[in-house]
Order: sequence, then structure tokens, then C-alpha cells
Amino acid sequence: MLQWESLYEAGTPIRSVYFPETAVISLVTPMEGGATIEIGTAGCEGMAGLPVFLGSDSSSVEAVAQIPGMAVRMDARVFASLAAPPSELHRILIGYTQAFLTQVSQTAACNATHLVEERCARWLLMTHDRVDSDEFPLTHEFLAFMLGVRRPGVTIAMRALRSTGFVDYRRGRVQIVDREGLEGVSCECYRVVRGHLEPLLTSRLKQTS
Repeated sequence: MLQWESLYEAGTPIRSVYFPETAVISLVTPMEGGATIEIGTAGCEGMAGLPVFLGSDSSSVEAVAQIPGMAVRMDARVFASLAAPPSELHRILIGYTQAFLTQVSQTAACNATHLVEERCARWLLMTHDRVDSDEFPLTHEFLAFMLGVRRPGVTIAMRALRSTGFVDYRRGRVQIVDREGLEGVSCECYRVVRGHLEPLLTSRLKQTS
């Protein structure tokens, strides 16, 4: 069971890799001055620890459990052995790596061009895709931390989403009320990333059904 915690830090050896089941893991880049910004997330469709798969024993980003939940932890050395070609795991992870890189590039474009409200909607939808409930823990402070923006901006954006009836929130939890409406106000970045993750999410749902 993962709580809100750091799983590995930037520039340090990756001892374990993680395969989320109901948890969601955020990959964040630390900046000078202590600020951080999220570059991607991993849920039931993938894993945290891709640098190990790519032949490195460390990462340039930090992995943080952003949504508490279950995840399978595996020793990094064992994982590297199992993921070596020509294994089936290697083939699957090649596809996941491509999807994750699409997510990273799209997130960078989104952060540079889109309004905070659109980015909030994208983040909420991507998280909703990975959890098994319409409700999950989230504070405005944490969402601002993930998006790399000031908390007042997130508060204004979330108020706008609640006023339209798309979401509701109280006491550190958010509820997706109208997913279709939320998709309507999200930028195109969600649809682009979802399109690449769809086969992986579908495969995961079939395995757990």
C-alpha cells in the first residue's frame, strides 16, 4: 500500500520499480530553489522505474506516490533481468515507453500553452482513468505542486469546474461528477495522451476483470 511518499529521488540509485494497481505515481522534476513540476504520471497501465528498463540505475526525476493505493514493488535488479530481450515483458515495455514519452512531450507543450483550468481538467481526467472510483484524495496545494503553478490559480480553476457541476470537492477529496463535461473543457492534450495509453489501459482492465 503506497501512501503519499517519495519512491526514489533524482540522481540516486533506483532500488525498486513499481507497478501501480490502484495507486497513481507522479514523476516530477526538481528545480533550483526547491520548486518541482510534474512531467508525467504512471498508473495501472504502466510502471515507475523506466530508467532501469532503459539500462540506467538512476533517474533525472523523482517518483512520488500522488494518489494512495496498491502497487507491486519489485527489486530493480530482478526486474532488469526479467525485462531483458527477447522477453514478452520487454515487448510490452517498449510500447509503454513510447506512450510515456508521448505523455511527457504533450505535458511540456500543455504547461507552456494552456490555461490552468484546462490543465486541471486534463490532470483530473488522467487520474480518473487510473483509479477505481469517481472520488480520490486531492488538495489544491498538491495539484498546484503537480502543475507547477501558484495555489490561488488552482483554486480559481477548481471553483470554475465546480460551478459548472463537473467536479465537487471537500476536505481534501475531489469527486468527478460530470466526466463528459470535464472532457469538454480539457485541452486536446488529454485526448492525445489517452489515445496512446488506451490500449494499455484496456489490456489492464481485461486482466483485472
